[in-house]
Amino acid sequence: MNKPAKNDSPLTDISASESLLRSQVEMILETARELGATAAEVAVSQDLGLSVTARMGELETVEFNQDRGFGITVYLDDCKGVASTSDVSREAVVDVVKAALNIARYTQPDPCNGLAASELMASNLPDLDIYHPWQITVEDATSQALACEAEAMAFDKRIVNSDGATVASQLSCLAYGNSHGFLESFLSSRHSLGLAVIANDEGGMQKDYWYTVGRRPGDLENGLLVGQEAARRTVARLGSRGFDAGKLPVLFSAQMSAGLIGSLLGSLMGGALYRNASFLTDSMGSKVARDDISIIEYPHLKCAMGSAGFDGDGVATSSKEFIKKGVVNSYILSAYSARRLGMQTTGNSGGVRNVRIEGELSTFSQLLKQMGSGVMITQLMGQGVNTVTGDYSRGASGFWVENGEIAFPIENFTIASNLKDMFLGVAGIGNDVDLRGNVCCGSLLIGEMTIANG
Repeated sequence: MNKPAKNDSPLTDISASESLLRSQVEMILETARELGATAAEVAVSQDLGLSVTARMGELETVEFNQDRGFGITVYLDDCKGVASTSDVSREAVVDVVKAALNIARYTQPDPCNGLAASELMASNLPDLDIYHPWQITVEDATSQALACEAEAMAFDKRIVNSDGATVASQLSCLAYGNSHGFLESFLSSRHSLGLAVIANDEGGMQKDYWYTVGRRPGDLENGLLVGQEAARRTVARLGSRGFDAGKLPVLFSAQMSAGLIGSLLGSLMGGALYRNASFLTDSMGSKVARDDISIIEYPHLKCAMGSAGFDGDGVATSSKEFIKKGVVNSYILSAYSARRLGMQTTGNSGGVRNVRIEGELSTFSQLLKQMGSGVMITQLMGQGVNTVTGDYSRGASGFWVENGEIAFPIENFTIASNLKDMFLGVAGIGNDVDLRGNVCCGSLLIGEMTIANG
């Protein structure tokens, strides 16, 4: 393999692609109009990325990706057709638009189809500060990955193997336009360093991981600290013991709490609501969580992982409270799902952005002491969340807590309850917020769940 020179990064600034992508979106929209579409919308994403993985002291893989794809949606009145292409030559575009139109001709009319209202289109987009290229070379990325792994391997003699440390950088350009004359685009970056290692003792083997991610290279946690944390978490899992199951308080770590909140938000999604496939159907104004809990979206946070000025329909994004003081205050709607429900879009086509949970906060140590004895969850397995009923049942691993202190690791057990009961029964919210994802929160203490040994 021919490596780039030391000072030559394979990741070039993709900002020059933005004007080209916008002109290509305009061309596709014009082609759709010429071929008879009553309306059309086009989204394109171009990505440029580098990923370097080192394992057991050696460079294992170097991956470079450059991808581009156009998603084209055309409407013939209430009929809809969708097609995609990566080729934007005039001949290819004509062919793919014709294909989309043919699909539309054979679909059933749906009066809820169509573009979002023109007056809802985003304008005066905020500066989100989410594009920061990292001019890192393969050589430098390899050095960082090797150093991170070496730090983990040296942490404890029981660390015996590694799944590898990976340094990755991704640059993206997204453009969206539609027949309203709306056309906007933005650039973004995502950089990360992560590691998983394996420990072994007389009781068996355990694996855990840690990672850091950010829009700016300077936001990444030091690679040596990442290695130390991955090793610490892995070693802490050794020596698993049994415990007395039953109805117990459960403390979800900050990393696990995000998924729990995501399950609740999934039940507020328009697609689940109009299909009557959610336990929160017709729940507007209903109490579903403890009185002081609010779950809020902040799509315009600078440098945050989920920030965006417009949604997948071109609608302007805005802050909103999905749960306000324990009560359902807003559903999560695209233009289509809103029409199905006789409501207005919330600017959430494509999902939620930068969600936070707010309420009275406690430190992690305070939550442990408040719990007394119970189960702390650090890993979850399986997909046991039923959005129709709200029933929640997952395999789990974590730690037994005794008298407000972490006592020993536990594994191969299940936790079960109902999402509504869980959020109504939140006994505490941690201030140890994990900011690495799109849904960010601290640890959550649930007053009681049913625990069963595997």
